[in-house]
Amino acid sequence: MQRTRRLRRTPALRALAAETAIRKEGLILPVFVRCGQDVREEVPSMPGVFRYSVDRLGEVADAVLSAGIGGVMLFGIPEEKDERGSGAYDAEGIVPRAIRFLKRYLAERGKAFVIIADICLCEYTSHGHCGVLNGGEVDNDASLPLHAMSALAAVRAGADMVAPSSMMDGVVSAIRAALDAEGYHHVPIMGYSAKFASAFYGPFRDAADSAPQTGDRKGYQMDVRNGREALREALIDEGEGADIVMVKPALAYLDVVRAVRERTLLPVAVYNVSGEYAMVKAATERGMIDEERIVEEILTAFFRAGADIVITYHALEWAQKRGNV
Repeated sequence: MQRTRRLRRTPALRALAAETAIRKEGLILPVFVRCGQDVREEVPSMPGVFRYSVDRLGEVADAVLSAGIGGVMLFGIPEEKDERGSGAYDAEGIVPRAIRFLKRYLAERGKAFVIIADICLCEYTSHGHCGVLNGGEVDNDASLPLHAMSALAAVRAGADMVAPSSMMDGVVSAIRAALDAEGYHHVPIMGYSAKFASAFYGPFRDAADSAPQTGDRKGYQMDVRNGREALREALIDEGEGADIVMVKPALAYLDVVRAVRERTLLPVAVYNVSGEYAMVKAATERGMIDEERIVEEILTAFFRAGADIVITYHALEWAQKRGNV
């Protein structure tokens, strides 16, 4: 008889034989930044997630440093929007200002964590799409220079990494060329390589005020039915110069995460998105689940599937509960 239970008998034996561990250094916290002063407002559909004004980001930085997680990914909510999303590439826009604040705050304390700037137009366009419109359709090629300008604005402000999320064809290549032309050869790009047109994004669009005013994003985000295409997208991003590839969402796409992991030597990221987070919180509020155990299981699944980096709204709370373990 093969007695596989021998290594499950005690907590110490189970810990000794564990195959997967959650790396808190591999966790990234999404952070929403908005205009105004002294603002810390909870997102109604995402309990425990807040929108901050730039002057309140110090408390976020302190929490990230104390928890020991890897860093933050910044999303901006501008005061004004227009057809071309000009706030995304304004040097005095909300995300560049947030980056400069965090860089100063960390430097004054002799500390550091990774600051990633999400690069997209959807939060900044009046129509809510991820690129400029031409005849009601998103014009892929006309949108690429604007994404490159957005990346440059973030990197000039001090961003450690940029992450283009629009799913425009050629966006990684356009950004790499723009960064290299200005001497930013050292700045990595995290591609939102396989970003699916998912129903799990609802609460994010509430938080970032980024829902499209007409139509949807199925013409440029991936069809949820396609796995092989996700591999193609990841390999294209790798070929264009991405330093990290991503699968988004995470929970319903672990098969894709595993397949991407097996096809690339690049680090693989997953985005544990707003709808996934909100479902856990809603079930917890109703007393249906043990939140701490569920979150531990979910995060473990991401790393077990092959992720090296997990972008998650659970990052701070999980790390704080784990302490120095």
